[in-house]
Amino acid sequence: MSRILVVGGGPAGHRLADRLRHHGHPGPVTILGAEPEPPYHRPLLSYVLSGRASPEALRLPALPGIEAHRGTPVTHIDRGRREVHTSGVVHGYDVLVLATGARADVPDIPGARGPGVTALRTAADCARITGASVVVLGGGPLGVETAAALAARGTATTLVCAGPHPLHDRLGEAASGMLTKALERAGVTVLAGRTVTAREPGRVLLDNGTRLPADTLALCTGAHPDVGLARAAGLRVRTGIVVDDRLRTSDPHIHAIGDCAEHEGRAVTGIEAAWAQADSLARILTGRGACAHRGTPAVFRLRTDIAEVACVGPPDAFADPSLRRLTFADWDGGRYARLALRGEHLVAAVLFGLADAIASVGELHRNSRALPSDRLRLLLGGPPRPASTDLDSPGEAVICLCNNVQRQDLAKAWRAGARAVTALATATRATTGCGGCLREVTELCARWEREIGQDGERTP
Repeated sequence: MSRILVVGGGPAGHRLADRLRHHGHPGPVTILGAEPEPPYHRPLLSYVLSGRASPEALRLPALPGIEAHRGTPVTHIDRGRREVHTSGVVHGYDVLVLATGARADVPDIPGARGPGVTALRTAADCARITGASVVVLGGGPLGVETAAALAARGTATTLVCAGPHPLHDRLGEAASGMLTKALERAGVTVLAGRTVTAREPGRVLLDNGTRLPADTLALCTGAHPDVGLARAAGLRVRTGIVVDDRLRTSDPHIHAIGDCAEHEGRAVTGIEAAWAQADSLARILTGRGACAHRGTPAVFRLRTDIAEVACVGPPDAFADPSLRRLTFADWDGGRYARLALRGEHLVAAVLFGLADAIASVGELHRNSRALPSDRLRLLLGGPPRPASTDLDSPGEAVICLCNNVQRQDLAKAWRAGARAVTALATATRATTGCGGCLREVTELCARWEREIGQDGERTP
């Protein structure tokens, strides 16, 4: 029986351990996590920041039969002895998996490493964002989600980004302009084309000389793969830890998955890619059919209530002259879509304010299916999808796309006693993927609880 040791207690390592057991790995599986908290779903930290979810609500389900250690940073790897060293403890392995994630990029500006400044990578970072006024630096997904979350909890929030609009590189001019308006309606002040040049007590200095009040400066300025352990162990590293199609590093006894890994020449961030790698590696290590990992399609969905925003496929596809481009714009209604097509198949898409189309378009892209001839009907959602909280909606309606959890699965778990979001997550794995369904699952919980209160024993 091979001993599998996982370094990294985040979603990627947790998913791998879960799938190893699912596929029948009989040997011991051990996880070494550096953070002292129980494993949690990192992509949903903005929900904690907004006050919509407690830190406990983000906790990942317990893994029976898995030996998990918290607050256990690894000091070094001895490849010759196949041992991993922590503070005073040595763990042997037959197979080692590095799931060390990424570290926040901290810009080289005066005061950026002093008090009142934090990145947003861990649950502990949420508690560091305090005060009546916060400046968020960074116009990427994390910056937008953080700014919207802070505004939702009543904090005076300014989002500073270098581009003409937040997410301009991903969304293009039209959709990113709509996003700016949505942020401003939500109470966020957006300062585009600017950057922070210094942090001073209680304020920040911008490149145009403006001083803004800021009890906290939140850095959402990107991240880089955490490759320190791998590099010190002599593994091949470029941007990330280089892995082949079996997710093996330059040492055949060591694999890497998630944000720290570089596959097919690129380090792919995001929970969807990390989970896909974990699923592939579990099959590879257990001999359950997978002999190689194939890269997953790029999918991005903004985790915020201010607007429904999604991108499918590579953003640079829209610059490819060989592709056909279709655009739908409803300026008054705040709806926009841009599609890049090769023949009848979708290569890339940007969707704004088209909630019903996001799942359909994503599924067509993921399964390489031809688009229907009525493109407008596709974008407008066709027959309206029942609201997620409608107790009479079809049981087959998929609530959690990442784990293919249907409404009837949630209802069954509810009837069995899973009467909270965390309990439903444990029972069905809903909300533990990209996190886009957290709002729907929360609404279902609240609705079903009200129905019980009104009608006694009535259940969905």
